[in-house]
Amino acid sequence: MTDTDHRIRLLIVDDHPIVRDGLRAVFESEEAFEVVGQAADGAEAVAAAAALDVDVVLMDLRMPRMGGVEAIRRLRETAPSVRVLVLTTFDSDSDVLPAVEAGATGYLLKDAPRDELLRGVHAAYLGQAVLAPSVAQKLLGRVRTPVGPAEQLTDRELKVLTLVASGTTNREAAKQLFISEATVKTHLLHAYAKLGVRDRAAAVAEAYKRGLLC
Repeated sequence: MTDTDHRIRLLIVDDHPIVRDGLRAVFESEEAFEVVGQAADGAEAVAAAAALDVDVVLMDLRMPRMGGVEAIRRLRETAPSVRVLVLTTFDSDSDVLPAVEAGATGYLLKDAPRDELLRGVHAAYLGQAVLAPSVAQKLLGRVRTPVGPAEQLTDRELKVLTLVASGTTNREAAKQLFISEATVKTHLLHAYAKLGVRDRAAAVAEAYKRGLLC
């Protein structure tokens, strides 16, 4: 608790009810926290954050309808003061980098001890970076190691970026590639992370610079 008058207001987002119930029980046993809502996917999370006075969102990543990365990106646009702490089972580069790029304040794994989770939410509320050790190692390695062959864009990411470079919208790209618009956005987020950029224009420019587009 940052002061004696404020309890950290928490929104729990996970597609598994038993996980949400377990997390609620953990935080409701502590005076420093107040669970103000739950959501089963990213779309519900964005709506709940808009309707409730939320301080921290505890966000899973792989969920139906709208995943955590897209939800984080939308929350950054619609509720920039809300902190998002990822809590997931996955710590691969394809999960960690897009989440951090999208604006997550921290990234913890579901096997984190209870006390670590409580400290993590409190630190996220204060705007402090919270990273599981394995995640920190991946990000540090990302800083130390230039992008090489292993970080090249996949064929699908390159196809999406090629369409974007030609002025195609996400919706149009989805139709042409026979995938969902959300999947197009996910491919773009992965491409941004690999290229070290934050938006479409910079991604296209960097891709041309590297000779990926011609």
